Amino acid sequence: MPLTWCFPGNYLTLEVLLNVIGGDIVSEEATRYEASHIQVLEGWEAVRKRPGMYVGSTGERGLRHMVFEIAARAVNEVLAGRAACVDITLTPDGGVCVADDGPGVPVDGTEGAGGPGLEALLTRMQAGTGTGGRHDVTPGFHGVGPGVVNALSRRMTAEVRREGVRWVREYARGVAATPLTKVGTATGSGTTVAFWPDADIFGATEFSFGELEERFRELAFLNQSLEISLTDLRRPDESRSVRLRFPGGTRDFVDFLDSCTTASAPMDTIAFEREDPRMRGVMEVAFRWCGCPEERMRSFANSRPTYDGTHAVGFRDGMAAAVTAYAREQGLLRPTDPDFGTDRIGAGLTAVVSVKLDRPEFEGSTRGVLGNSEVRECVGQAVQDHLGRWLKEDPERAAAVIDQLVQGPRRD
Repeated sequence: MPLTWCFPGNYLTLEVLLNVIGGDIVSEEATRYEASHIQVLEGWEAVRKRPGMYVGSTGERGLRHMVFEIAARAVNEVLAGRAACVDITLTPDGGVCVADDGPGVPVDGTEGAGGPGLEALLTRMQAGTGTGGRHDVTPGFHGVGPGVVNALSRRMTAEVRREGVRWVREYARGVAATPLTKVGTATGSGTTVAFWPDADIFGATEFSFGELEERFRELAFLNQSLEISLTDLRRPDESRSVRLRFPGGTRDFVDFLDSCTTASAPMDTIAFEREDPRMRGVMEVAFRWCGCPEERMRSFANSRPTYDGTHAVGFRDGMAAAVTAYAREQGLLRPTDPDFGTDRIGAGLTAVVSVKLDRPEFEGSTRGVLGNSEVRECVGQAVQDHLGRWLKEDPERAAAVIDQLVQGPRRD
């Protein structure tokens, strides 16, 4: 019996349906789909055929992610205490060089404390796009690893300084061009990887120093032990370099976000760090109000920028609850005045909310919204406790904050 589809008032067999798809006549030959029609791309051929699936785009955004994928391992070496700093250099010939002073990637194929050996690191795609937990940072957003960068580069060089020996190897479009070679003794230890994006893949290969600086600055703010230097040597007469290290963490981040405003601040920056076993992670929060009308709030989950999520919602819940409770207690709100809603506390607020979780759960493939439900309550309670304590300890400034929030909406 032939398959039949029923529409209001009409019955169509499979044969008829195929012949009217899109309003055009479609022959049985044209609709036949067989295994021979499937194109199988193996190895790095698939990456080079569809690069946007792995680094986001073949434009400037994709180039940035190439840098982030190479820098990820070096950054994690510092955070694990195995290295002191990461040096990133934009070279005059259009390449990018990333170096660290860690123990050096293993060259004998064994799995080291910091991850896979050199050959596996640079010739295999990392599985998944997740994170290894609260102590692992992925500077980019894809997590596909250095192997993909190798495949999309016309050239890549690797130098390992390990156990007193210096090793080098060169690759071309993901394939080894030279054997792993011992080239003498090494002073110190570490790993240096340099790559030159393939112009056949990327229409332009010009890196944006400013956008790289912005992302690496974020990482340095969010990870107090991290030190990154970024140097641009592409134009010898205009070379520039920045050193990014912020021992104050999120407190320094708030100061930076407020540095462009001259508005007075009715309160000092409140900053705290708290571990909560209920969310299997740690939160780092800093905030303050100033006299300007706009809100500047940044949120992060495992050092990834987010535009919303349970950590951001919890932060707003805690702020609104603390301010409302204090204002009621001190008679700063009339009995008929409504509670402060989360939409009212943002005027003049500068805040950074960062959580690092063992098992982060993100909503959607872009990973821009944190979904861990328990995080909302944990962050909300911690913020309410710290802000509530500050309000009681400094009544004069507390009154100024409440007045700003009460009067602000009425001026609009």
